[in-house]
Parts: sequence; C-alpha cells; structure tokens
Amino acid sequence: MNSMHGLEQERAWQELKAMVAKGLAVRSHSGQVHPGEVFVALPGTQTDGNVHVAEAVSRGAGFVVVGAGQGIRINSRGVLLERPDPREALGELAAAHHGTDLRCPLLVGITGTNGKTTVSYLVEHLLCSAGRNVGVIGTIGAKWSNGAVNSGMTTPDCWTLHAILARMRDSGVDVVSMEVSSHALDQKRAAGLRFEVAALTNVTQDHLDYHKDMERYFQAKAGLFAPGIAGPRFRVINADDPYGQRLLTRWGGLGCSLQRKKRAFGDCLLAEITHCDRRGLGLSMRYGKQAWELNSPLVGRHNAANLLTAQGVGLCLGLGPKDMRALCGFAGVPGRLERISNSHGLDVFVDYAHTPDALDNVLRALRSLDFKRMIVVFGCGGNRDRAKRPLMGRAVARWSDVVVLTSDNPRHEDPEAIMDDAMPGLKGCPRVLREVDRRTAIGLALELMRPGDALLVAGKGHETTQQIGETKKEFHDPTVIRDLLSCA
Repeated sequence: MNSMHGLEQERAWQELKAMVAKGLAVRSHSGQVHPGEVFVALPGTQTDGNVHVAEAVSRGAGFVVVGAGQGIRINSRGVLLERPDPREALGELAAAHHGTDLRCPLLVGITGTNGKTTVSYLVEHLLCSAGRNVGVIGTIGAKWSNGAVNSGMTTPDCWTLHAILARMRDSGVDVVSMEVSSHALDQKRAAGLRFEVAALTNVTQDHLDYHKDMERYFQAKAGLFAPGIAGPRFRVINADDPYGQRLLTRWGGLGCSLQRKKRAFGDCLLAEITHCDRRGLGLSMRYGKQAWELNSPLVGRHNAANLLTAQGVGLCLGLGPKDMRALCGFAGVPGRLERISNSHGLDVFVDYAHTPDALDNVLRALRSLDFKRMIVVFGCGGNRDRAKRPLMGRAVARWSDVVVLTSDNPRHEDPEAIMDDAMPGLKGCPRVLREVDRRTAIGLALELMRPGDALLVAGKGHETTQQIGETKKEFHDPTVIRDLLSCA
C-alpha cells in the first residue's frame, strides 16, 4: 500500500474527496468494503479501527484512511492516507459525498443533560410559525414536512447524519433544529458540519459510565461551542447553570436567565415567571430595551428554562418579540410530561425523565399543581451509570407519596439488582412497592389511584420498546396505560 508524505498526502486527499463527491463509496466497517472503495479506520469505544485495516485491504480497499503517526505499513495495491483525526476525515468525506459542504440547511445544535428534545421542538414550532421550512433531528427521530427517519440514536452516526441533512435540503428544508448528545460530540458524529447556533440547556449527572466523571462529560458538551473554522456563529447558553456560566466566561454568547438581574456575562435574555400552575406558565421577558410577555400551556420551572432557550435561538436567527407569541400555541412533545387522556378522569402523565435532575424537575412541576398524592412508577436503565441510581431514587422520594419501583431497560443486567441499587435513595418515602414487570407495575399504580391523585410513569417517555437481554419487545408507556385503563 502506497504511503505518501506532506504535500503529496494533501494533494491525494483532495483528489479522494473529489472522487467521493462523484460517488465513490466510503466505509467505516471493514466487513462492508468492496473493491476500490474507501475504508476509514475510526478509533472506537470497544475496538480500534486500525486492527481492521488488514481485512479492508484483503477485501480490495482502494484507499485506507488512518490517524497520523499510527505506523501502519501494508504492502498491497492501493493508497494509504494519514489524517490528523480519522473521525474528522470521515466528516469531510461525508460532506463531500452528500454535498453538505456546499449546500446545507442552517443548523441549530442543542446539547445538555435535560430539555434537548423539548427545546428542539420549541425551536421548530417557533421557526415554522415565522415561515421557515424546518427539520428536526433527535431522540424521537428525524422529521421534516414531507419525510421522516428513525435513526435509533439521539444524534445519528456521521455518514447517516449527512445523508439525512441532504434529504432535508433536497426537500426544501432551510433550518434544522438538532439534538447533539455528549456521546455524539465525543465521537465527532457531527464532523464536517458547522452550526449556526449552539445552545446549552443544562449539565447535570448522566452518562458517567461512558465519560467517567463530570468534567469529561462537560468538556464533551463544550466541544459544540468551541470557536474556530467549524465553530458556531451564535451561542445560546443557560446562564443559571454553573457549567453554562463557565462557557459564557470562556467564549461568550447570549446568556438566558430566569433570575432577572444584571449578570456579568454581557448579552443576556432575562425572564421572570409570572405564574406556574395547572394552566401552564407565564413569562415576562426582557432583552436589551425590548420587553414582552408569554403564556404557555407547558408546566414547570424546567419548561420555563426550555422556553427561554428556544427564544434565545429565535433572537439569534432574527426573530423579534412578536414572533415569540407563536410559542403560546405549543402543546408539548410526545413523552415529555405528556398527559394521558382517559374516561376515568385520572391525572396520568408520562415523561422521559431518566436522570436525577430530570426527575426532580418534572416531579417538582407536578407537585406544584396541588394534587392530593403523587404516585410514581420508575426504574433505572441497565448497563448505564450505576452511581446515578440511588440519586434517582432520592429525587423520586423527595416528591412522592407512593413509589412503584420497576424495570426500565434492564439490558444485560439483573433487574432485581438494578432495583437494589436504587432502593437506598428511596429511604424515607412513605410507601415503596417493588414490581419487576413494568406493565404489572403500571397496573398496580393505576389501581392505587384515587380522585385528586397524580401518577407519573417516568423513564421511557416516547420509546416504543423495552430491552431485556438481547431482546427488544414492544413497549410504549402511553399505549400500555390506555390499554390498562380501558380494561378497568
């Protein structure tokens, strides 16, 4: 395999990008390589792509892209190209292949532990109401006016992401509101793209099984805001979040705060909550010399922060106070504090909350609505951060009268052992029941309800499956609740 250096390498790289733009296939899985194609050896969380170079070559790869200084030398026909970062290289090739380097919708990237999905849909609603053609990519999937894709991940892999954006572009989409997860940022799934706006909702404990500690978790998210050629034009940042304050101090941006006082971060969108009850939220905003009011059917202080972030994005994209009124008609996102209507008159809600902070936020919101009792069904995911399980239990116990502890997605862990991990946090809760089967647990909670109670089924939200071992079975909390209530 021919190895080159310096200018020769760069010239060959540009020639390869031109070939990929004309249709030459690119693979990051060595087993999918066909003769003449490109193989990019990506560093992985489990195995390094470099160990699969030999297989790619044996399958006839015409080009192999590896990280610089890897010392890979293979005697075979073809071209070996070294790039500083193979993940960035894949992004460049994806952009060339799909034309997203030349023509791409404006991108709004939203990251944070909680609120990404709600903010992405709020931004979509806001911009659509202003006459923009908007696409959404995130946890619930990718959708636009005449298309949809279920990628299975909050942020799709790099090649798939560029392909989706190209489809949206070709369908006339001019702005994409997109969730960007910490995993995606760490793995550079958005390589080859430039965000017009980068927004931060908050940073609280999650995914430490992957990132190991909060600082590395934060630094992964901070990557979305870093300046440079690929850096965002605008930054919208929660100024009430300590990690958000770090970003504002470091790189600046539009700070969003629910504390109406002059902050030390310069440009700031300020808001005051004028009411927060069963009817929803009232907000009074101030930005420079502009002031406006907003009433929303969304409930809870956490949604006040989400509404504020979405308006910050709108301001960056040229919207004004009158445009913000469109948010008064936004009813919510599937699986995000979704009320399950029923003929029994019961107040039943489903929410995706699966972190301590998210549970605390949603339960505080419901508790403020003066229900007689708060009943909660929740579980913790298997093969994920074990340290957050008792913290999730503590957040639930803080606001609940009755808790039914059950399974979420146990994956490859023993469901009973997962519940054991959560139990210490539930100490002090007036009543705790354990039921490993999620459907049975939901039925038990419904049987316990009395008029004036509220039930929250937390953790899975919009998800339509439950993973037990290698098996994913159909399971959709809203559907299960409706089915159980119709049989009651």
